[in-house]
Amino acid sequence: MAKKVDKQNLGLGIRALLTNFDEQVANDQESVVKELAHSVAMIPVAEIEVNPFQPRNVFNQDALEELAESLRVHGLIQPITVRRIGPNTYQLISGERRLRASRLAELAEVPAYIRIANDQEMLEMALIENIQRENLNAIEIAITYQRLKEECHLADETLADRVGKKRSTITNHIRLLKLPPDIQQAIKELRISMGHARALAGVEEYALRDSLFRQTIREELSVRALENLIAAYQSPKQKKQAPRLPDDYDQVQQRFRSFFGTKKLIVKLSEEGKGQISIPFASVDELNQLLECIDD
Repeated sequence: MAKKVDKQNLGLGIRALLTNFDEQVANDQESVVKELAHSVAMIPVAEIEVNPFQPRNVFNQDALEELAESLRVHGLIQPITVRRIGPNTYQLISGERRLRASRLAELAEVPAYIRIANDQEMLEMALIENIQRENLNAIEIAITYQRLKEECHLADETLADRVGKKRSTITNHIRLLKLPPDIQQAIKELRISMGHARALAGVEEYALRDSLFRQTIREELSVRALENLIAAYQSPKQKKQAPRLPDDYDQVQQRFRSFFGTKKLIVKLSEEGKGQISIPFASVDELNQLLECIDD
């Protein structure tokens, strides 16, 4: 008769679980999967090997260096996902960009979710069960959605059905993972709300987004105030003024304005030398005044 899994050992956390990993899996794989689904382990970078079947093999070096610099300051916030293939040996499932940047930053270990082989269905159930918890912050929710998409191969529509949320809700959460680490950390610490985060995620320019984030924290801006600031920065710029007319054409324009008694008259000139004279009027009376100039 198989020995029952040590529930007390599971409760002690991920380190206790990894100590007797194979035995725990053999006795109660479902309980192990549930524990792993919401537990993050610190894994030595040297023990992680890249999946040889990883389809992506081209990474922007400048972007990796930028991420590595951020990791040196903030550490890795979004865990990678690995599969345990033996004692002290793990194979990467997702997060190769983060792993490469961690190596550039010379991090000794990184946070990781651990998977075991053939646990697809149980993992999906465990993650969906975990996301129903009430004490998750927006980043934790976003990471869970992303894991369900990447590790369980769920399309947005299928994922929305499984968790009982609108597709837009899932999309808005996952967009948060593209924000820089300092903003993600502020979300986790509840220093800014989901509404603030969504607004900042819509700002593509890094310097502007960083400035707005710091202003939001410093002045304790409401979501509406932040949205108004962003709208003001992103409003279409005023149309460029028409090129200045050459002096001789400008003199012609001034003579016409003097003749018709209106500064609204505009002489337009194209590069080919073609042009037109425009005389706007705001009322019938103004039109009659223009006609009187001609009649005279």
